[in-house]
Amino acid sequence: MQPTYVAHELGAYRVAGTRISLDSLVYAYLNGQTAEAIAQAFPLLTLEQAYGALAYYLAHRETIDAYLRQGSQDFERLRQAARDADPMWYFKLDQARRSAA
Repeated sequence: MQPTYVAHELGAYRVAGTRISLDSLVYAYLNGQTAEAIAQAFPLLTLEQAYGALAYYLAHRETIDAYLRQGSQDFERLRQAARDADPMWYFKLDQARRSAA
């Protein structure tokens, strides 16, 4: 029986048996990190799990890329809703950032 490296539960992809999101590994991989570097960055992962999760991504790239795009769109929608709900707070935050730079 082959091991399962990725689980899709409650709408999220995770490294099977962990709370580590597949997103984290994929973004690290897309930024040029190797499976070895990813495994070192996530001490709970074995090198086998890192390779297995990346192999899963490569085998299901279209589906996972669409999932990542949807997540990014959802995040942007929530970010904008928060800004719209309290524009003065975000205005002050932006001012504080500019004055600190």
